[in-house]
Amino acid sequence: MKKVTILFDLDGTLIDSTEAILHCFYHTFDRFALPRPKEEEITKLIGHPLDFMYLHLGVKNPEPFVRAYKECYKEVSKKMTRLLPGAKEAVLEAYGFANLGVVTTKTGLYSKELLEFFGLLEYFKTVIGREDVINPKPHPEPVLKALHQIGALKEHSWMVGDTCLDIEAANAASIHSVALLCGYESKESLRRCAKYIKDDAPGAVRFIKHFENV
Repeated sequence: MKKVTILFDLDGTLIDSTEAILHCFYHTFDRFALPRPKEEEITKLIGHPLDFMYLHLGVKNPEPFVRAYKECYKEVSKKMTRLLPGAKEAVLEAYGFANLGVVTTKTGLYSKELLEFFGLLEYFKTVIGREDVINPKPHPEPVLKALHQIGALKEHSWMVGDTCLDIEAANAASIHSVALLCGYESKESLRRCAKYIKDDAPGAVRFIKHFENV
């Protein structure tokens, strides 16, 4: 059993699914005959659960929107999503010295399908999605659930993500974290919550490897 555990967020950390996310939000607003929100209004909410996003975009009853979004996302996610540069290499390097997991607010089923599509699912011991917990990030529940399923040692566990939601969840779970600049939050924003900030997933993995001296 490897002593180090690394939990990765997905959007903005390992994958870029901005095109798919925007497409499906626009699709749902069109379907229910509401004015489309601006792109930046959507992207600044990425990382939060869908119901939270719709509420903050002015939708009073998000449930039918979420259902329509998921139907759309299932159809387009693979063709409108790409791995971020260096993401696959980062996962492979991390797999050499750490137990790996994914903790995301995306639907776990679609997350697993995307990871399998990109040839990465086999490297992760667990994938915790929105439907797997009551309380999403920044609550520690999804992080703690992933750690429990892996059998991780907290003192050698890390969360890698691109938003303060990831970092705050890690802090609440009493594990280490690294924030990334390749996603949806600025360096200035991440400085409010993160002790360690790196450009991308490969940089985070190299930092953790050196920190843990493995």
